[in-house]
Amino acid sequence: MIKLVAIDVDDTLLNSQGKLLESTKRTIKQAVEQQVKVVLCSGRPLAGVKHFLQELNIVADDQYVITFNGSVIESVTGKVLKKSGLSFTTALEIEQYSQRHDVAFNFVDANSRIITSNHHVGRITVVQAWENSAGILVRATKELSKDNQIIKAVFGDEQKKLDDIENDVIRQFGAENYVVRAADNFLEVMHKNVDKGAALKFLTAKLGLVPSDVMVIGDERNDIPMFNFAGTAVVMGNGSDLAKEHADYVTSSNDADGIEQAFNEFVFK
Repeated sequence: MIKLVAIDVDDTLLNSQGKLLESTKRTIKQAVEQQVKVVLCSGRPLAGVKHFLQELNIVADDQYVITFNGSVIESVTGKVLKKSGLSFTTALEIEQYSQRHDVAFNFVDANSRIITSNHHVGRITVVQAWENSAGILVRATKELSKDNQIIKAVFGDEQKKLDDIENDVIRQFGAENYVVRAADNFLEVMHKNVDKGAALKFLTAKLGLVPSDVMVIGDERNDIPMFNFAGTAVVMGNGSDLAKEHADYVTSSNDADGIEQAFNEFVFK
C-alpha cells in the first residue's frame, strides 16, 4: 500500500505551460483526503512551490516538501527538518569559474533570494526568479556575509553553453559537491551529501515509513536518486530516456493526465 507519493514539480506535476491540470488537482486532493502523504520534491525553493501547495490543499503542519533538489527538507509551513548549504569558499570559486567561462550563474539562499554578480542578468536567471516568485539581488560574492546561507549555485544559461561546460564543472566541483543537470538550462551545484533521494530517505525514516511504502513520480536525471530509493518508480511519458531506464512504470505525459494515471495504477487500488 502506497503511503507517501513524492512528486517532482517542473514537467511532472506541472504541464508544459507550467500549470496544474484539473485531473492532477482532483487526484492529489483525493489522495490527501485518504491520508496519503504527497510530498513535492523540487529544485525550487519553498517560495517557488507554495502557490501549488495551496492549490492542492497541502497546507497542514504535518505535510512536507523537499526543496533545492534535496538541500532542504521542511514542512509546508516552513519548519526546517534538515538543511545543507554550500561553503563560502565554494561560492567564491563558482563565481570565478562563471567569469572565466562567461556563463550566467546565481546563488539561491535560505530565504529563496536569487543572488548574482552578473550585472547583465541572464535571461534564464530572470525566468528562474519569476517562476520562484523571487527578486534578484545583484551582489559580488565577497560582498555577502560569510554567515549568508547559500543553499545552491545555479549555472543558468542556454543549453549549448551548459552542454559545453557540464563535464568540466563536474571535474572542477563534483568531488566536493553534488553537481546535477536539473534541466536543459540549469546546471546546479549543491552540498555533497544531498540529492532528492537522500532527502526522501531522511523524511520517510522520520515518518516511520520504508521504501515499499513510497511511490516517486519524476521526469529527469535529478529524480533518479529518488527512483533508486522508492519501492515504486514512475517516470512521465515526457521524461528523459535516462530517467525511463530507472522506471518501474512509464505513465502518460504531463499534458495527458500522467499524474492521474499513475495514482490510479498504484494508489487508488
